[in-house]
Amino acid sequence: MMELERGSGEDENRLVMVGRFLQPTRVQLARGTLESAGIECFVEGENANAMLAFAFRARLMVRAVDEAAAREVLSGAGEDLPAEGWVGDGE
Repeated sequence: MMELERGSGEDENRLVMVGRFLQPTRVQLARGTLESAGIECFVEGENANAMLAFAFRARLMVRAVDEAAAREVLSGAGEDLPAEGWVGDGE
């Protein structure tokens, strides 16, 4: 498995956020959708979100080089994934 790091020096390995979620099950659904499409991803804040979902949002992260493909896959998931989880500008 490729190691994902913030600030690794190579721009293509920089992590970018493609979604944030309040409900733990929704971030897992989005993660599974990306992984089934062959896009490696990471959930930041997963444990805190699982313990205190209303206090912490989980952030779905992908490598910068995979961002466009990840957004396309997630937007193509349509009704299977909730709109509240998607972030258009990576904020």
